[in-house]
Amino acid sequence: MTLPQLEPLQLLALPSYDTDERENVYVAMANGEWHGNYLDPNSQDSLASALASVADAAQETVMELLWQAWPLCPEHGLGMHPLEDAQERLFWWCAGERLRCGPAHIHAAVGALDALGSPIRKRS
Repeated sequence: MTLPQLEPLQLLALPSYDTDERENVYVAMANGEWHGNYLDPNSQDSLASALASVADAAQETVMELLWQAWPLCPEHGLGMHPLEDAQERLFWWCAGERLRCGPAHIHAAVGALDALGSPIRKRS
């Protein structure tokens, strides 16, 4: 994960409220704080679904706990989102074109982000 000022996010398993159900897995900060929904158990049906579920949960945790977008497109400074292609590969996609900031584009495969080199913008 490319938040250089923080320790990496982690998967956190918590027991279900119902004794008949499986534990729930969340994406959490290194200190154990998490936010949002647990990972969909059906996301294990394909690698792309599992990766998308983790990427979405990571974004939600960062957004809600740190009040910042992640990951940011180094070209446009916009938050990127997971996008699956026809071969079930997952990429970080920037919507730059929609916002008239340059063309929309794929930046990197999910799981293959390098240090983006630009500061993360925090809400003021």
